[in-house]
Amino acid sequence: MLVDGFEELSTMATIYNFPYYPRHLEKFGYVKDVDWVEYQIQTPKEIPSQIDDYATRIARQQGVHIIETNDKADLLKYAREIFDLFQETYKALYGFVPLSEKQVADVVHKYFSFIHHEYVALVADKNGSLVAFGITMPSLSKALQKARGRLFLLGWWHLKRAMKHCEVVDFYLIGVKPEFQGKGIPALILNKLGHVFLEKGIRYAESNPELEMNTKVQAQWKFFERRQHKRRRCYVKTLNSNN
Repeated sequence: MLVDGFEELSTMATIYNFPYYPRHLEKFGYVKDVDWVEYQIQTPKEIPSQIDDYATRIARQQGVHIIETNDKADLLKYAREIFDLFQETYKALYGFVPLSEKQVADVVHKYFSFIHHEYVALVADKNGSLVAFGITMPSLSKALQKARGRLFLLGWWHLKRAMKHCEVVDFYLIGVKPEFQGKGIPALILNKLGHVFLEKGIRYAESNPELEMNTKVQAQWKFFERRQHKRRRCYVKTLNSNN
């Protein structure tokens, strides 16, 4: 449940609840189990040359490179690898449930058809195998509000316009193969996406929920002007035979 940041705009991937919801749970003995935090990250006015140099150095030292994609068809070639890596890197996180083959196929069919390849960063090793990825998308939150949950008659127009003319992006997923973690690989992803955001006039990105104890993923934002503006909570209550 959302417990802080009720006045903020939610991303398409998250839910909204009224402030009295968590208070209601707490009244009946439910307590915090774990929290997720969300950040609003400002796009810098320019990418400092030392960031470019750092990304280049990391790529050389680790023997990796950014995969260049020219269209959605190029991106779809890596869909299976992206989800295999997603399952591998997220399995240790709280509440993670592996996706079945059918679920993976369904997600690829529903979402990869309209993900813009420019907003995705893929990193491969010297053999061409995927070792990291970052997926962002133009924010559809305000477009969905304007559409009022309806695709027809004009709902589709608001969504299509938001995909083409956006100032905000949602950061959905980032994953790094375990053996490459702690070696600066996210710098390649953020550097690549940062240049795309500048080119397209993106003002800021929404991080989506991150476990509050996941210091590795939060460390990615330390070089950017940011605002921690939302918090979500999972509640737990221990039951006994008398409850």
